[in-house]
Amino acid sequence: MSVPNELLWLGFLLLDLLLVLLVYRLFGKVGLIAYVVLSIITCNLQVLKLVNLFGVTTTLGNILYGSIFFSTDLLSENHGKQEAQRAVWLGFTAIVLMTVFMQLALLFKPAPADQMQPHMQMLFSFLPRVVTASLIAYLLSQLHDVWAFHWWRKRTGGRHLWLRNNASTWVSQLLDSTLFVMLAFAPLPVVGSVPGFESWDVILSVWVTTYLIKLAVAIVDTPFMYWGRGLAKYAAAVDG
Repeated sequence: MSVPNELLWLGFLLLDLLLVLLVYRLFGKVGLIAYVVLSIITCNLQVLKLVNLFGVTTTLGNILYGSIFFSTDLLSENHGKQEAQRAVWLGFTAIVLMTVFMQLALLFKPAPADQMQPHMQMLFSFLPRVVTASLIAYLLSQLHDVWAFHWWRKRTGGRHLWLRNNASTWVSQLLDSTLFVMLAFAPLPVVGSVPGFESWDVILSVWVTTYLIKLAVAIVDTPFMYWGRGLAKYAAAVDG
């Protein structure tokens, strides 16, 4: 029996947020930084897949990408701006290295018995463009998110965690979605188009739905932010 995409998405969302908190509880701020690295690598692979959710077409990867904002906001809240920026830059470094390593792997001549080269070629041949778009969108949106989170925190005197969590993320996600979708999928004379994204109707639809789904993730993660703030004492004990 197949499970509807909507139920899978909701289950994955709750699991992801709970895993962020579990990793934070077990490994402290280092765990959150590691989760950012894992999420940025994985979501750049998932984003190549189109799915139907709640009657619209969107890309996968939105949940894991949303958990990056959740993780950096949690780092900002409990450990300060510098640790959040550290996580952003480590995520940036990880996805750059992964791209380089996979492009090198494709250069190796496969053995006669190898069956994976065509699949790896199909998957990673579009990766440089997608990753370049992702890196630009990721860096600008994440650095803005960290800045905006602390801007709101200062303006509210440290009150209203729900406000700085959502206000910073909503604007940052709009910046991210716009940059990523246009840079990664828009047809360009030099590189052509990514399969499935030849039509501007599809591109604009994905842009709108991707942003709306990211907003939903940000709203859902708000109570988890309060839960995560309560774990600060445990994280401090782990961090020593």
